[in-house]
Amino acid sequence: MELALPNVRVELFSRNYSPFPRQREFHQSLAKYRLFGGAAGPGKTKALLWECICQALEFPMVDTLLLRRTFPELESSLLAYFRRDVPRGMYESYNESKHIVTWNNGSTTRFGHCAHENDVYQYQGAEYLFIGLDELTHFTLKQWQFLTSRNRCPVPGTFPNMAGATNPGNIGHAWVKALWIDRKPPAGMESASQYNADDYSFIRATISDNPVYADDLEYQRVLDALPTHLRRAFLQGDWNVFAGQYFDVLDFERHTARPEAVELEPWWPRWISIDWGFEHPSAVLWHSAAPDGAVITYREFVQNHLSPRMLAAAIAERSRGERIGAIYLSPDAFAQRTAEDTIADQLGQGLALEHLPRPDPADDERVGGWMLMYELLRTDKWMITRNCEKLIESLPILTRNEANIEDILKTDGDDVADSARYGIKSRLDPRRTSLSGLEANIAARAERIATEDPTSRAIWMRKLETDSLRKPGGSAAPRRWRV
Repeated sequence: MELALPNVRVELFSRNYSPFPRQREFHQSLAKYRLFGGAAGPGKTKALLWECICQALEFPMVDTLLLRRTFPELESSLLAYFRRDVPRGMYESYNESKHIVTWNNGSTTRFGHCAHENDVYQYQGAEYLFIGLDELTHFTLKQWQFLTSRNRCPVPGTFPNMAGATNPGNIGHAWVKALWIDRKPPAGMESASQYNADDYSFIRATISDNPVYADDLEYQRVLDALPTHLRRAFLQGDWNVFAGQYFDVLDFERHTARPEAVELEPWWPRWISIDWGFEHPSAVLWHSAAPDGAVITYREFVQNHLSPRMLAAAIAERSRGERIGAIYLSPDAFAQRTAEDTIADQLGQGLALEHLPRPDPADDERVGGWMLMYELLRTDKWMITRNCEKLIESLPILTRNEANIEDILKTDGDDVADSARYGIKSRLDPRRTSLSGLEANIAARAERIATEDPTSRAIWMRKLETDSLRKPGGSAAPRRWRV
């Protein structure tokens, strides 16, 4: 919903700030929670700063808040814009130590940062008419949800609201994409039933929406020269690929298929993987292996608040008429107890009653597991049927852990991806099971890739690519998968 700019904004903009059309659209939006940008260069930070200033000046004696994740980021962006662009006559004072601006009408704007998860609690007890978060995807969902509780104002006639500006990517990519792009509650959101899509508005803007850079061929050339995933994120604002994405080779058309287009022969090996949870959902996946060594993940079941025996019954119901050769369960379930027996024991008893295998501890080696999944996708040796919606949704938004770039950062909602890792790593580990020559070859190479130094890893990846192209049909999905 939009309407004309209030008179105070018209006057302010005419003297100090001339918004571009997309920036003006952002300022006109009446949504409670706005997201602006999605690509590099459309003037996101400047728009966020002036939105905050406008709201502080529209009503006397209100408080507003602008945030970046770290102080160096705050100083080089929002504070730099404030010091450069805001005339001294517009405000009464600026406290350098507290980074608080007091405007001429008595309102304030605080510049803050939340480097650590719990830093948001420094704002507990405060009330802010407006809260703006620059590079919103640098923040966690828990930080965002806490800050929404601080977004209130006792001054009559005000409308408390929040806004974010960001590019795709980083640790918050998944929940930001869910709320504004996919328009649904993200994994891990408390009170998800209270989500109202009408509260959220995404104003998409790219470099072409900023006249300063729209005709800057040199800057566009720099963006064009970026690696594919960075180019698509920064130049096009593509939320399906971004900096830090782990599975950057995942392609929906290549790696997924309609269930009815996948013909699983009854003699092909089948197995199940489970990431156990109670408050967090249990994530169950069904897999099969084709004669050429390719893995097909063809069914999923994701639900929380199920006891081990209830989960066993749900698995059995969905496995009727199938010959399941093995079930791999997250190792923690073999230690965790709810009574005399472990979770694994209780689940195993329920499965045995349904003539299904008792679970084995899954291979929980993270780096090797992720690398193996990556290699299967890269060589078109892993197909996921489109009824596995949670798995398909989770894989593209997994990001690298900055503390260990070979690993994936743990986040809410990664249960189904962990289940896939258990199923694939446990099955393709030659120490666990009898593998075909091709399966063993893939597993051994992936393990070597995961453990070598970066130079060796690059050489092996190139060799694997060359080998896959030499194999007949190695660069394409099996014909029966083509949609």
